Amino acid sequence: MNRVPLGLIAGAALGLLDGLSAFLVPEAQGMMTMIIVAGTVKGLVTGLLVGVIACRVEGVGKNVMAGGAIGAALSLLAAVPTGSYAEIVGPGIVVGLLAGLVVSKWGK
Repeated sequence: MNRVPLGLIAGAALGLLDGLSAFLVPEAQGMMTMIIVAGTVKGLVTGLLVGVIACRVEGVGKNVMAGGAIGAALSLLAAVPTGSYAEIVGPGIVVGLLAGLVVSKWGK
């Protein structure tokens, strides 16, 4: 599969899982819809950017690190209004790392 569509699919799926992980935090129960949508959108953007970068850069390590950096940057932007940096940035980095890995390993 082409790297950009694969990045979008992987990013959306991982972002959805990131958003759904907020069910583990009792304080987030009133904002679940917003958290799930925001996590999915962050994942989509991360996957798109990772897919575009993977089309231009060869090497699994480079793409994985680019994914982690993109996930960290987007998650940091989302964490600033809430102040919950560890709870938002940590999973965002994991989403980026995994999206980079998926796109590098299985993208063509």
